[in-house]
Amino acid sequence: MQKYIMASCLVLLTACSAVDKQKVVEQQATATKQSQVTEPALPSFDCTKAQGQVETLICHDVELAQLDRQMEQVFKAAVVNIPAAEQPKVTQRGWIKGRNDCWKAQDVRECTLYSYQSRMIELQIQGGLLEVPPAVVFDCGEHPQITAVFYTQLDPVTAVFTFSSEKMGEQQLQATNVRSGSGAKYQGRNFEFWEHQGEASVQFFDEHYMCQLRK
Repeated sequence: MQKYIMASCLVLLTACSAVDKQKVVEQQATATKQSQVTEPALPSFDCTKAQGQVETLICHDVELAQLDRQMEQVFKAAVVNIPAAEQPKVTQRGWIKGRNDCWKAQDVRECTLYSYQSRMIELQIQGGLLEVPPAVVFDCGEHPQITAVFYTQLDPVTAVFTFSSEKMGEQQLQATNVRSGSGAKYQGRNFEFWEHQGEASVQFFDEHYMCQLRK
């Protein structure tokens, strides 16, 4: 009987020890998760000097902080190939100001995320960091001819549209692919290009016209 009681106690002690160990493991896991949530992320700038809602958000958002570090790397690689006359550093400072203006947006994080993604794509294209696909040309009647280059290796797929005319010279617009019922639709700032079976609908500010793929 005494041996049975001692054995039972031993079993209970072992079980209690296992429970205690499990509690310790769970507590450590919880503490790790909490530290991951509350621990500031590390963007390219000094978070102790963060100014405004957007920079503070970046310092506490792992994905945005990672994008900020990627932005620094992409800019350094791209600026080597961008002519000094285009003042890439001035443009980048202007982009930072625009990014920080995302505090005015309805969804501040979404605006900031899109700002990083679109700017990095722009730098990769402008800085020659991507292989340039073959261009296609669209004739638009009395409107400027459009030369389009579609970077299908990007996500989302991004296109650069060059408008050429004797009076206006050349003007470039960047647009990203968006979901559509048919064909391929690209949207940029005050610009929409919707192509289906070689015919393209172009909306530029308040002007709308049709173009045909040159074969």
